[in-house]
Amino acid sequence: MSTIASLQIGETGIVLEEGVSKIPLKLLEMGCLPGAEVTLLQKAPFKDPLYICVGGSYLAIRKETAAEILISKF
Repeated sequence: MSTIASLQIGETGIVLEEGVSKIPLKLLEMGCLPGAEVTLLQKAPFKDPLYICVGGSYLAIRKETAAEILISKF
């Protein structure tokens, strides 16, 4: 299994149910739910934060948070 932090720019994955307990409530409310597609769009100069697209919403999340969210890569 991989995490959002392990994605390369342009790669897509599906958020897995196993890691839902580690996803902050704010991200869950913004659509980062199990089964949602997540694409890494951009990384900041020091690789933190990460700019992602989840279900049509664009979010910037910290790398430490992204490392907790389990995904299945395509």
